[in-house]
Amino acid sequence: MPRFSPLRSGQSPLQRLQRGLLRLVHPLFGPLTAPLLDRDGPARLPELQRLREHFQTLNQDRPLTEYEFTVLDTELTGFSPRRDEIVSVGAVRIRNLRIDPNQTFFTLVRPRMDLPRLSTLVHHITPGEVVRAPRLEEILPDLVEFCGTSLLVGHHVGLDMSFLNRALRREYGAGFNTPCLDTMQLARAYEQRLWEGFYDQFNMKVSYHLPDLAEAFGLPAFTAHHALADALQTAYLFLYLVRKLFAMGQAGPRRTPSLRDLHRAAKPRRFV
Repeated sequence: MPRFSPLRSGQSPLQRLQRGLLRLVHPLFGPLTAPLLDRDGPARLPELQRLREHFQTLNQDRPLTEYEFTVLDTELTGFSPRRDEIVSVGAVRIRNLRIDPNQTFFTLVRPRMDLPRLSTLVHHITPGEVVRAPRLEEILPDLVEFCGTSLLVGHHVGLDMSFLNRALRREYGAGFNTPCLDTMQLARAYEQRLWEGFYDQFNMKVSYHLPDLAEAFGLPAFTAHHALADALQTAYLFLYLVRKLFAMGQAGPRRTPSLRDLHRAAKPRRFV
């Protein structure tokens, strides 16, 4: 789920209250509400404005095979959108519920801050590698164009979107208005259904770390903490979880599941 950027200065108490209420409503109704909760002003990037208009009328009842998805990942200097920065972005396209290896996006990004040593130990990106890389604002238009009208997918996607949307709002006055799907949320829904129907398969110590999920589900392993490799890893995880969730009867027999079905399958279930 995309997270809203921190409250901007100059907001009235009513606007702060409205934004606070949206934070409560958003998790309850899921990623498909993103266009409805849009509170950005006019976008100064024409492609962003076009996407906002496109997603206002998104049809959620088409089969999943008719949608395109862009699976993206970012590598960061830290986890604070206010203090930290993006150092690389990777993305890959899914069409007809298949990974398209010919449609990928990757770039290093030169941050304005010095690379912290701890972050370099995680993603192995060194100061020498980013010294000639473009600034984030230089690659944002290309990234928006690459994503186009596809739906966005990520593992803990709210973190990636909080950084990207903060930068987009700073440069162009508006962020992505694209619905996002979180593979971490899908994995939790899948584990919950395993527990409900097959109690002996439930793992009380399950890890939702991307490499751990890939290993647990027998998926191809990619280099961790590389933006494009993590995007590919997430794409495999997404397709695996979609097939598993609907193999367990979430969409009904003999019917290709729709985007709305996927949303329902990913929603957490509560017990009385």
